[in-house]
Amino acid sequence: MRLSRAALLLGAALLPATLAQAQPTAPAPAPAVKPIAFTERTLANGLRVYAIRDTSTPNVSVQMWYDVGSKDDPAGRSGFAHMFEHLMFKATRNLVSEQMDRLTEDVGGNNNASTNDDYTEYHETIPANHLRRLLFAEADRMASLVVEPKSFASERDVVKEELRQNTNARPYGKLFSLYFPAISYTRHPYARGTIGSIDNLDSAQIDDVRAFHATFYRPDNAVLVVSGNFDPAQLNQWVDQYFAKIKRPARPIPRVTTTEPPRTQAISRTVYEANTPLPAVLISYPIPADRDPDSAPLAVLNTILSQGESSRLYQSLVYRDQLAQSAQTYLDVKQGPGNLAVIAIMASGKDVATGEAALHREIARMRDTVASPAELAKAKNQIVTAELLGRETAEGKGRTIAQATIIDGDPHAADRQLAEIGRVTAADVQRVARKYLQDDRSATIRYLPAESANGSKGDTIAVASSVVAQQLVTPPDVEIVTPASAAERIAPPAAGPTIAAATPRPVEFALSNGMRIVVVEKHDLPLLTALLVGRGGGANDPARLPGVNSLAADLLTKGTATRSATDIAQQIETLGGAISSDASWDGSTIDITVKADQAAPALDILADVARNPAFKPDEIERARTQAIDGVQVAIKNPSQLAGLVASRTVLGDTAYGHPLEGTPASLKAISAGDLRSAYTATWAPAQTTLVMVGDVTVAKARQLAETAFANWRATATAPAAAPAPAYPKPRVVVVDLPGAGQAGVVVGRPGLARNDPRFYPTAVANTILGGGFSSRLNQEIRIKRGLAYGAGSSLQAGRQPGLIAGRTSTKNPSAPETVSIILAEMKRLGAEAVTPAELETRKAVLVGNFGRATETTGGIAGTVGGYVVQGVPLSELGAYVSKVAAVDPAAVQAAAGALLDPAAASIVVVGDAKDFLAPLRKAYPQVEVIPAGSLKLETAALR
Repeated sequence: MRLSRAALLLGAALLPATLAQAQPTAPAPAPAVKPIAFTERTLANGLRVYAIRDTSTPNVSVQMWYDVGSKDDPAGRSGFAHMFEHLMFKATRNLVSEQMDRLTEDVGGNNNASTNDDYTEYHETIPANHLRRLLFAEADRMASLVVEPKSFASERDVVKEELRQNTNARPYGKLFSLYFPAISYTRHPYARGTIGSIDNLDSAQIDDVRAFHATFYRPDNAVLVVSGNFDPAQLNQWVDQYFAKIKRPARPIPRVTTTEPPRTQAISRTVYEANTPLPAVLISYPIPADRDPDSAPLAVLNTILSQGESSRLYQSLVYRDQLAQSAQTYLDVKQGPGNLAVIAIMASGKDVATGEAALHREIARMRDTVASPAELAKAKNQIVTAELLGRETAEGKGRTIAQATIIDGDPHAADRQLAEIGRVTAADVQRVARKYLQDDRSATIRYLPAESANGSKGDTIAVASSVVAQQLVTPPDVEIVTPASAAERIAPPAAGPTIAAATPRPVEFALSNGMRIVVVEKHDLPLLTALLVGRGGGANDPARLPGVNSLAADLLTKGTATRSATDIAQQIETLGGAISSDASWDGSTIDITVKADQAAPALDILADVARNPAFKPDEIERARTQAIDGVQVAIKNPSQLAGLVASRTVLGDTAYGHPLEGTPASLKAISAGDLRSAYTATWAPAQTTLVMVGDVTVAKARQLAETAFANWRATATAPAAAPAPAYPKPRVVVVDLPGAGQAGVVVGRPGLARNDPRFYPTAVANTILGGGFSSRLNQEIRIKRGLAYGAGSSLQAGRQPGLIAGRTSTKNPSAPETVSIILAEMKRLGAEAVTPAELETRKAVLVGNFGRATETTGGIAGTVGGYVVQGVPLSELGAYVSKVAAVDPAAVQAAAGALLDPAAASIVVVGDAKDFLAPLRKAYPQVEVIPAGSLKLETAALR
């Protein structure tokens, strides 16, 4: 069900009896979430239309969901539905290729799509005055998609790069994308991974694509959801104008009717994979379709098992026994039979057999013991809060309705299932655990590092030959659509009058101890986000101890003078909320999100965590081990490692050069005294800001802040000011990662600080270079050449200058080509004036991103918190749009010439060097090659 579909949640456990008395009384059963108000109608051609009106937003979300997914991939064509998703962004009879991006991104909106086992969905969020244009475009690509050889070949290459990036190169990518579905089914086509395989993608033919569109992309197989600011009568008129004329084919829609036989004997497989930093184990159990009445108790069971740091898996495997770096579940619910998977990525030095046994023990405990009343109430409150967060935006509300309609056949299913969850009892949870989580129904995958094989080849996990897939039958009336001539082409309709967007209106005041309070009222949903921001972060790490501020921030929620780490997690999660702490370069944060009626007890916990961290030795060691394991996972990912190496190469020993989260060596060297020093340098009322956003008045916020923080009297011991940065000379660095599924490529150079007068022109220049799908880098690398799943650029501007970089991930042999493209585009931006048309579209991207970032309580709090740590006046929230609008072509060219000149850039490539080193060395004889095992990120020398 939708409210539990979030992939791979962290797990946890019941409190020991000795801690139970320390917990607050569980709140009353979770209150009902107000149902989503929508209208529905079905056109004569079968198109189902749902409308959710919200005049508080200047935006509108348009979503088109088709009842076709990877389960419908033709035989021998796994990955076909997903590849087709890409092709839907190409030309139609009336739209040129990529025009969907012109209609969305170029006006400050966004668009994207996804393919699931059961559906393929396309969504756009745009300023509301562009609604008619998007309805026209969605209807045109439903009725008259152009499928021609050039775009077909290009997008097939892009999908291959997506497979290499997310499945082959990413640690554990094969486990989740390929092996998990393959081991879970013996007959049902759910066994095939959504991404498919290189061989299947290569075997696809253009006529297959046309047949697939004619078979499934039809009005009676689609759901249209419009959510946001619109006039209902006008919407109906436009829907009728553009969609009603699309014909409904007379032939039936092919449906998967295969049933999956019950598993009666446990399955176990062991595989060895390259670039696997830590062993992992996954155990899955079959569960029924989402519309089954048992879905509600299964959702509660899943939450008890894995949601938050007080959940059963986290408490037993990660916290208490320290067997796992992470312990997770995945409640994979579908139209047909799904799975509940429990997953552990082991901690360093822990063997997979121990983790497997621990997972089985927790599953047995779900079967053998009844959840406590407090545990049950906590799970229900967590589900309610998660559902509220999912409904904060027009897109979120629309997604809820569309997914309910496709998966459950009922647009009211989400609200109905929430009501069912409110009625779930502890006995229901135990009943479904006993029914579905039986040992003889389990399927286990042990996923081990290749170097641990010791000569063993391991098992083969592949889609069973008994899996039934449909043959693609070409309909007799397939039309080969060609683009209309310029004279015949129908242009999208004009945009309507602009609806002004409201920017957050923060209200500021200070407590008597100097603590700054910022309040933004937002009363549409009963939610509250509180973000506590301390001045001081990774930029203050001593040169010998990169990562000390990050580790200190992690430990804030791991125990105070009066609360244990388990107490903190249990108490905040009992309120239905979550708490987290983190460090950025310039600040450290602690944040909570709860239902607004739980604000007082939540603020009490927040204050205790900020003011009284214990830094207990056992918690330090636990957090240190987890941090080291996390770093080891990150540095096995070529793109992540390339980013770390680029920062060190470009910024050297300056404040932002070292890895923010540290290295294994530096984390091992951090002492309790180092952590306490980092804390006292950051957390004191005079340099701390509390941001409260949501369903709270200023008067109530003042009362909450006074109660929690007025008597705080700490004084910070801030570190000395950093010297003016001195950057290393540019370098070309290759990190050889044998067996890497892709190469991570970064071209970077020093940038500027946030308070630099050139910030806005540089931000616009960066957006032209690599901000969004239509940016120059993505156009050249993905769209024109199919060399990568995506390419972009980033601008790091804090209290000090950071990295400005172009980056991508590509197949290893293409790395030198992508390097040359990035360098050429950086140079061109400083050498040529940008056209007014391109400039306006890229400025719209920035403005649109800013608007969407401030749609939710968490987004507003994060934006305000970012301004606080960067030292930016909050008045700039209201000036952001006008400052972006004021940037002209001359300012962009000047900023690009000064800050994007590739003559000052370093080049970093991380991948399997044997596939690209020779051509790279020919272009750059000075290239340095560092084996991944010899890389030392503790120093700018990298050795």
